[in-house]
Amino acid sequence: MANLRIKSIDALLSLDETKKLTKQLGALDLVFLGIGGIVGTGIFVLTGVAASTYSGPALIISFLMCGFACSLAALTYAELASMVPVAGSAYTYTYATMGEVLAWIMGWNLVLEYAVSAAAVASGWSGYFTGIFKTLGYPLPDMLTKVPQDGGLINLPAVLIALFVTYMLYVGIRDSARLNNILVVVKLAALALFLALASPAVEPTNWEPFMPFGFSGVAAGAAIVFFAFFGFDAVSTAAEETKNPKRDLPIGIIGSLAVCTVLYMAVGIVLTGVAPYTELNNPEPVAYALRSIGYNFGSALVAVGAIAGMTTVLIVFIYGQTRIFFVMSRDGLLPDALSKLHPKYRTPHIVTWLTGIGVALVGGFINLGVIAELANIGTMFAFIMVSAGVMVLRKTRPDLKRAFVCPAVWIVGPLAILSVGYLMFNLPQATWIRFLVWTAIGVVVYLAYGRNRSPLKAQ
Repeated sequence: MANLRIKSIDALLSLDETKKLTKQLGALDLVFLGIGGIVGTGIFVLTGVAASTYSGPALIISFLMCGFACSLAALTYAELASMVPVAGSAYTYTYATMGEVLAWIMGWNLVLEYAVSAAAVASGWSGYFTGIFKTLGYPLPDMLTKVPQDGGLINLPAVLIALFVTYMLYVGIRDSARLNNILVVVKLAALALFLALASPAVEPTNWEPFMPFGFSGVAAGAAIVFFAFFGFDAVSTAAEETKNPKRDLPIGIIGSLAVCTVLYMAVGIVLTGVAPYTELNNPEPVAYALRSIGYNFGSALVAVGAIAGMTTVLIVFIYGQTRIFFVMSRDGLLPDALSKLHPKYRTPHIVTWLTGIGVALVGGFINLGVIAELANIGTMFAFIMVSAGVMVLRKTRPDLKRAFVCPAVWIVGPLAILSVGYLMFNLPQATWIRFLVWTAIGVVVYLAYGRNRSPLKAQ
């Protein structure tokens, strides 16, 4: 086992005090962090793409498939997070269970989940932002709101919102958490308004045919809207900044996912009941559905809620990515500068700005669809590794105290791997090719840099 360079949990918990993050978050903050990360581009934007192109009115089944797969993964995350309350999420858990090489690959692919997802969210945010101006009669020029692939020069709103969120995280997680909590309330209110206004206008004929693309379309739709369920695992990246992680992390992970799954299914069935699924492939399907039944003002309010919602997702994803890089640096696998804390704000300021600028550039110049598919496969890979990791630790360290115990782990773990793996299998071939190329690049970087700098290289 030594040649795998597995980092013991005792070593993970024994941190240099000068590189420890400050404990500031409670259970409610974590639930809101999870909801903040989950409810965003997936529900406000990708629902339309999935319904019109893959699932049709059976979008609710796609959401149910995702919710089932993610709930299994969430149980495994909750057990590991309660055992290893250290920043780093799936990267840290893989280091403790399957060794440094796989941990590096995991950390490398978490870039696809957090940084790439953040860029997709920034792009979706821009769609709703420009939609509000268009509704008011002041359309913004395409050159400044579309990426080059779509005929523009730069998606400037996406760049600006990414940089604003980066600044908020630079000055501290406490202020960012307060902003996140406020915006979560706003976006939940917006979705409640949508359900209240749209439900009476549902036309059952819009649900026919229910599966226009067959079950394979529903499965492909689930693979796409899987993006809508990101975020609950980002709660685990806040482990080190949580006051009572062994109790609060499972509450945050499972609680946020449960709330959002129910909400998504309700929105999915009402959305496809109000507007024909063929009309939903646009940058703001939820707001469009309200406009189609005459609620222009309600549409504007939902658009504001969507903007608030996607802002919280940006906060959570950029935050999550900075903590992954921070821990990889602290472990010696990335340059030391990335784990330096700001003397005043006690935040990893260098890596925060590097991440934020990277997100801004991707969101400003790359198409949303390509970004979302890449983000999906990176997250699915993480869920599979964590589900395997919890079973590995049950065998290798049965003596460890588990504040939260995943029920029926030998059923839940394999089911999580199979269900997430099935969704992963349904992603487009081009996404798989990009994923494999990205992973190969990561292996080369590890062999050339991380392997030789690791404190465990003597093993």
